[in-house]
This record gives sequence, C-alpha cells and structure tokens, in this order.
Amino acid sequence: MTGRPLTVRDWVLFTERRLIASRVGFGHGTWDARDEAAWLVSAALRIPPQTLGAHLSERLSGRAQARARALLRSRIRTRAPLSYLVREAWFAGLSFFVDPRVIVPRSLIGEFLRAGDPPVLAPSGITRILDLCTGSGAIAIAAARLWPGARVDAADISPEALAVAARNVRRHRLGHRVRLIRSDLFAALSGERYDLILSNPPYVAEDELADLPREFQWEPRLALAAGPEGLDCVLPILTRAARHLTDTGRLVLEVGGARAALESHYPEAPLLWLASNDDECVGYWHKEDLAAFGA
Repeated sequence: MTGRPLTVRDWVLFTERRLIASRVGFGHGTWDARDEAAWLVSAALRIPPQTLGAHLSERLSGRAQARARALLRSRIRTRAPLSYLVREAWFAGLSFFVDPRVIVPRSLIGEFLRAGDPPVLAPSGITRILDLCTGSGAIAIAAARLWPGARVDAADISPEALAVAARNVRRHRLGHRVRLIRSDLFAALSGERYDLILSNPPYVAEDELADLPREFQWEPRLALAAGPEGLDCVLPILTRAARHLTDTGRLVLEVGGARAALESHYPEAPLLWLASNDDECVGYWHKEDLAAFGA
C-alpha cells in the first residue's frame, strides 16, 4: 500500500504497521498485529470480524475512517486491550460484552466448545454443568449452547464479574438454563453434583505477573494472580472437585503456565492434557482420577 489508506485492505495493512511500530502487546483475543488490525477495522465498520474478507476492496466511509483512527489512537496510547475499547470479545465463535470488570475471555477450553463441533469433552449424558470462575460467563454460555439439554451453573467470587456475566446471559437468552452463583470456588455449592465441571481459574504466578505486557494491567488482578507457583486456585479445585462430580463426571481445568509446578507436585498423578493451538495446558480428569490429588 502507498499513500493514504482508502480500502478496507489498505486500512488493515496501515493499522498492522502502526501496531507493530508501537510495540503493543497481544494475547487478548488476537495473537499478532495482522489479526488485531483486521478486528479493529471490522469494529470501525461495525461488522463481525469473520465477515471482513468479503469487504477488502471496499472503501471506508469518512465516519468509518474516523472510528478506525480513534480506536487505533486509543489502543496505542492507553495499551487497553481492544476488547475493552470496543466492549466486545469473541469466544467459541460467539460474541460477548466485556469491560475491565472481567478478563477478556480467551481460554483454550473455548476451542472445544464451538457449537456444531463434536462435544469431545463429554460426548453424551450431560445434564448439569458447572463453569467455575466464570468471569464474563463465556464458557458457561458456550457450554449451554453446545449441550442444549443441560442446565449450567456459572460461579465466581466477584460480584462485578457476575454483573457482566448476567448481561451476557441475557444477551444470549439463556436465563432459563444458566444460573449465576457468587461463590469462592466450591464454597457456595454444597451438595451440588455435575456431569461436567469446566474451569479457567487464576493461574499466573506472582513473579510472572509483573512481567506481563501493559495490556494485562487493565484486567482484574483477582482473575489472574494465583500465588507463588500459580496454583492457589488450581490445587483446591483438583482436591475438591470430586465431591461435586457425578459418578461418571469429568473435570476440565486450564492451568496455563502453572502446568510445570503442578506436574512437579504430583509426578505420579494421571495427567491427560488436551491439545489446542499447539498448547497443552488444559487438563482432563474423570472423577476417579482425582483421588491422586487427595480428593
């Protein structure tokens, strides 16, 4: 591209170059400058990002150009994740409202929750699901869409996060099947049993938190920080989940960078890691497997 950006393709390339030159951080729904540029331009056009390819040769209107410039300036100046600027995130192929009360949904669990895909996490007999540490409610809502006959509990310790989750439950018209519960992990779930527990809890170790790009500072620390090894939530979930699973229940738990510490603590425990985007940090356990963690 030479000269002023005119077409959608021009604007994507222009935005990509500016993002690279400004050394912004990624990892909140996009993984590189090209993806983020495409998303920013689609937001300026007010179209879903997955439809952008059909518009590449079109010219942006004056208003769309003004929106694109404003978004780009804010992204570079504030280092806020683009999701917060546009108040939207995409997860498991679905759109969600987000703001700084919740982390931007990006769990690798979402790769296994896309509607229309085979439900490999638990293929049949799913009637009750728990999304523990639900945040925006994205995992709970994606699971409710994938298993239309199931009832889903979405639990979080943060009332601010639950307010965002409530907005998303209404947005997806799932209030009849998704129940929001304020709970410190399993504390408010006494007596509840589930066929499937899904959880993307805090798992960032203290020394790693300080080294994250500035974009992560916009997210609630409560949803990220997890003690010296990143296991402050992971271990309680592993030791307590069994009492909240049915006899054939399963636990799916994302542990991120805390995987090495977990394997160090439990070298003999059964650890089945699900591959997603070449990153194996989502664990999968049947109820009986959890006995190895003292459950």
